[in-house]
Amino acid sequence: MTPPMPPRWAETLLHLVLNSRDQATVSGDLLEEFRESILPTRGPWAADGWYIRQVMGFVVRSHVLPALVFGGAFVVRTALDWLQPPADFHTRSLVSTLVAASILLVSGFFASWKSGAILAGGLAGITTTALAALLSTIGALGLLAIWHDPTTLQAIKGSGGLREVFFLPLMLIVPGALLGTIGGVVGTLVHWSVRRSS
Repeated sequence: MTPPMPPRWAETLLHLVLNSRDQATVSGDLLEEFRESILPTRGPWAADGWYIRQVMGFVVRSHVLPALVFGGAFVVRTALDWLQPPADFHTRSLVSTLVAASILLVSGFFASWKSGAILAGGLAGITTTALAALLSTIGALGLLAIWHDPTTLQAIKGSGGLREVFFLPLMLIVPGALLGTIGGVVGTLVHWSVRRSS
């Protein structure tokens, strides 16, 4: 009889966010706790839920720093658009796009360099943009709570409106996955070339 296993997709996610040196150890420890402590006391459904929550904790912790930087950059851009609106948004949009793309490429690079898997870069892009969307929404709501005078409301309207502020971060998840994957390709190549040379 085969021993009980947590969901395979969750185990795959776990491997994507761990350092390649730690994958077997951390995954083995989590699997042991799943089989010996959690499954017998909680049953299969609750044990699967526990395992998924543990993995999601690893995923979030692995990408919280780039998400904070990405979300912070978006909130700064929003604050500038509202409080110091430029005559032409082209330069500001170009700079913010380059900053966002750089964050996602670097995030994907380091995720794949650490794990040795290209998919880790794509996951980094998705997770970074999804967490950043949440953080930038909270930040924009905070800005709106502080500055909601008629002048600021007019600046908001002139910079694309609240729809752009709240929906643009969500729309960046797909490009985030693509840019993370591109960074991931480079990170994986570096990972394996370093492993070969050592």
